Amino acid sequence: MGALRVLLLEPYDTGSHRAWMRGYQAHSAHDVRILSLEGQFWQWRMLGGAVTLAERYSALGWQPHVIVASDMLDLTTFLALTRPHTARVPCALYFHENQLTYPRGPRQKLQQHYAFINYASALAADAVFFNSDFHRQIFLDELPRLLKHYPDHNNLHTLETLRARSRVLPVGVDLRRYDAHRPTAQTDPDAPPLILWNHRWEYDKNPRPFLEALYTLAEEGVPFRVALVGENTRQNPEEFWEARRRLGARVVRFGYVERFADYARLLWEANIAVSTSNQDFFGIATVEAIYCGCWPLLPKRLNYPALVPEAHHTETLYTTDAGLLHKLHERLRDPRPAPPSLRAHVAAFDWRVLAPRYDAAWAELAEGVE
Repeated sequence: MGALRVLLLEPYDTGSHRAWMRGYQAHSAHDVRILSLEGQFWQWRMLGGAVTLAERYSALGWQPHVIVASDMLDLTTFLALTRPHTARVPCALYFHENQLTYPRGPRQKLQQHYAFINYASALAADAVFFNSDFHRQIFLDELPRLLKHYPDHNNLHTLETLRARSRVLPVGVDLRRYDAHRPTAQTDPDAPPLILWNHRWEYDKNPRPFLEALYTLAEEGVPFRVALVGENTRQNPEEFWEARRRLGARVVRFGYVERFADYARLLWEANIAVSTSNQDFFGIATVEAIYCGCWPLLPKRLNYPALVPEAHHTETLYTTDAGLLHKLHERLRDPRPAPPSLRAHVAAFDWRVLAPRYDAAWAELAEGVE
């Protein structure tokens, strides 16, 4: 089979979802088109987005060979409403995240209904793809608990069906665009090492242990600089305002970096990239930092162990808050460049490497349904 017509369905077109779609579209050998809605009101998108996208799909006048929907779509509703057009079109579901295992916010009730949408959509799909093996495992492990919550007809036999059709396709990242912003000259060798935080300013990224470690380092008089950057959707991220006040001139960059060139140069300048996250189904921000030469210091959980070669796990992974502080001390005492093997490891997530794998997966799906 030659080039395919591939339709990407996304009710929540923003952030990493948007970057994933546009990145794949730019690097695929197939004819990839996108049908999406604005990235806002995520709960309403999971409930009503399928109805709106079904209407728009029926008006397209373009018949794909394969449909690839994101986990934010209620695929069962979409397929029911477009049955005359999609009955013979194979569908894949791609999980960026899932509502079964996503940590709850401080004022957020259990999203059981949205979790069931994920489950039913996976059943309706011909193939299910996860952005990491860690993600695949925790989703499948959590499903029995979701289904057993209901009083009868739990359909636990469907778990094996889902396990058999579930595969892993890592997130593609346009890493090579960072190369154009790599500095040609060494930065000031007398400047203190730069520690980078480049994650969303949200509860699930768990910034408090990181900031407490910085306060301890500052109280001990350890030289360092810090960049606290990342997307902020909260009205009052108090812990970050507190960090800016307590760390003073050590904070060399604060808030969201609008221009990509500025962000790329910051990653190349940084020496150490830290995560303390309680939720990361893949870890795009960490991959970007490692590619640009940062030493990663990461919790030994989630997908982080897969982002560094096993030979470097001892140097890069920690299990406790005290372990993070210890490793920060180590790295700040010895701010040598990260070994090239770390960058080489994450370079496998560049779209130029992964797009052919995606193309082959959709071709296999199309051939299997013909």
